[in-house]
Amino acid sequence: MSERHSADLKIRRGGPEGPAQFEHFEFEFEDGQSVLDALRWIRGNRDASLAVRYSCINANACKECVMRIDGRTGYACTTPLRAGEMLIEPLPNKRLIRDLVTDTLPPDERLAEP
Repeated sequence: MSERHSADLKIRRGGPEGPAQFEHFEFEFEDGQSVLDALRWIRGNRDASLAVRYSCINANACKECVMRIDGRTGYACTTPLRAGEMLIEPLPNKRLIRDLVTDTLPPDERLAEP
């Protein structure tokens, strides 16, 4: 049986306008769970408005869940949860859409906006 731990995800929320706002989500987790598991649990159980991008149907080949985790760039699907506070932020070098979702295309590959 897996040991249970307590985590506190401090997640950057909001859009590109205004200062960053952070929201804390505390919950229990078991060994082996990833940051993406936690974000999906938060969306399903605490706040359905949390914006996060992932596409795990591609067997960990999608690379869509890349974000800043405790100040380092990493994939939420392969970063293990750990006990205590973890800081979760969008990529700083990409255009922010909302919460943890950033633009995935380089500027020269985007469709022209009307």
